[in-house]
Amino acid sequence: MAESTRAGSAAPRALTPEEASYVSAARDKAFVLYEGVRLPHRSCGIAIAETFNLPSRSYQSLRRGGITGKGACGAIRAGEQVLGELLGDPDPGGAVTAELRAAITWFQEAWLLRIRDNQPDIVCDNLVRPHGDFAGPARKAFCTNLAADVASLTAEALCRFSTQRPPITPIEIP
Repeated sequence: MAESTRAGSAAPRALTPEEASYVSAARDKAFVLYEGVRLPHRSCGIAIAETFNLPSRSYQSLRRGGITGKGACGAIRAGEQVLGELLGDPDPGGAVTAELRAAITWFQEAWLLRIRDNQPDIVCDNLVRPHGDFAGPARKAFCTNLAADVASLTAEALCRFSTQRPPITPIEIP
């Protein structure tokens, strides 16, 4: 299923009510997973992977911009990895699928426009510096919302470019 409009277009197709619900569920789940209030905190990449029920081990390296803060935002990178896992060719020698190419192109345009207001710098340290101490509440709130927004964009890309998407399962909170 191809989406002919760009993320920044004036009139992209509206999501169906079912798709909008899927996107909302992804945002809500990632928010809870990252926030760490109702259950233990997950890093940004792990929160995105768990939102889509994917194994999280390889997403650990995305924490804080590649662990050092010097790399790209782990949430945004995780969104791309989720799309790759779900829409990519399972054959290691296979070409990039049309669905993956379209979804990644849309996703990258969408985060640039919707999340970064056309500011392309997504180096973790540069994103979080204006929010003070990395362990502080302002930075945590910023990253919680960023992870949730990326999860919603990832879910929207799946809705726009794939007919198959993993269910967003409820979190069991003890």
